[in-house]
Amino acid sequence: MPYFNFSYKNGFVLLNNTDITRFIPCYFFKNEHNDRSHALFQIATTTFAALYSFIMLPEFDNTEIAFKYRSDKELKRARFLFSSMGSPVLTSIGMKMTSLAISWNLPVKGLIRHTLFDQFCGGETMDEAAKTAAVIGKYGVDTILDYGVEGKESEEDFDTAVPEFIKAIEYAAKNKNIPFISIKITGFAHFALLEKIHAETLLTEEENAAWKRVFLRIDRICKAAADNKIMVLVDAEESWIQKPVDDLADAMMDRYNKTRAVVYNTFQMYRHDRLVFLKESYEFARSKGFILGAKLVRGAYMEKERNRAAEKGYPSPIQPNKEATDKDYNDAVLFCLQHLDDLALFVGTHNEESNLLAAVYMHEHHIPAGTDRVHFSQLYGMSDNISFNLAHAGYNVAKYLPYGPVKDVLPYLMRRAQENTSVAGQTGRELMLISREIARRKV
Repeated sequence: MPYFNFSYKNGFVLLNNTDITRFIPCYFFKNEHNDRSHALFQIATTTFAALYSFIMLPEFDNTEIAFKYRSDKELKRARFLFSSMGSPVLTSIGMKMTSLAISWNLPVKGLIRHTLFDQFCGGETMDEAAKTAAVIGKYGVDTILDYGVEGKESEEDFDTAVPEFIKAIEYAAKNKNIPFISIKITGFAHFALLEKIHAETLLTEEENAAWKRVFLRIDRICKAAADNKIMVLVDAEESWIQKPVDDLADAMMDRYNKTRAVVYNTFQMYRHDRLVFLKESYEFARSKGFILGAKLVRGAYMEKERNRAAEKGYPSPIQPNKEATDKDYNDAVLFCLQHLDDLALFVGTHNEESNLLAAVYMHEHHIPAGTDRVHFSQLYGMSDNISFNLAHAGYNVAKYLPYGPVKDVLPYLMRRAQENTSVAGQTGRELMLISREIARRKV
């Protein structure tokens, strides 16, 4: 067994040597000397020896596997992008200048297309997205088609979006490596209507009719998915419109998740009430006789949520700190894995610890890596070290792959740039792995 060092963090042993870095869950015991360090060492060495050569556990530092699908040119572009996003000032200035250039109809589409767009999006059309899906599919990574057009607000726009998604479903059904599509309820309903329903305010006759149209739009999409054996991921929204989204997801799961998971609701674990809500959703699904589709994410609206709570004078729904979010997320993963008879789990995170926690639990409890009840996912253009190494080890992995006209997908691209700037360590981690792979290829 090779030489290694170890340390303890949040219930995990972190093992390091020149070949591998792994988090391994462990349980402490007291020896006759009550020597906790000695007990830790015994567990670490025993567990490490057992797992070091086990191929079904991913090694997230393997850059050769992570970036095999990327050309040298693409890697250098990615290095430039993540280097730029490492500066909050440059990112902020760049986003403002890009937005202005687009609004003034300046000829910047080509620049955006060959930088941010190509890094984080699959293409402008479904055919272009399918070509990208085929590339990553060669390495065992599936695709979630995500029509990235946002900001539409008219009933006509909502109605027009439905056949676009059904078209995506039918297209996905012809491509074995596209098992999912993603939808946002705000793409089919007025935000103000959802807000009013969440607040349990009495609706007018016109609003009731509008809500029925929303239900029918979502039902058409979910029925098409069920008919074509494609799965639908219902994205989470802001906390003050989330209840009608949850209700819609439950209604669709009750219709289409009787024998297999077709529809998945999303649980944002940076909310302090979502672990309890996940368990309540599981009990509700059991009482109604359907399989709960549970997509677990940390969350995407933290600053907006806290600011609104402060402005309106109600308690923030957000966890007090990152540690609380991480704990609830990992507890949610374990809860779902313990109830796979009645539940299908979608682990949507860029956090290495949470992904490996799930993989190790599956191994220890003899859950096949390729079970259709567990999927892992990361965004296209990010955390390839997680996605491709998980896939290489036999787990079901799918990348979120947005597509659509450059101008319409711009809000999504802005969020990705902002996220990589604001999330502690994200840009540095990406940049370090990309740089390491570039250096490895030169040897």
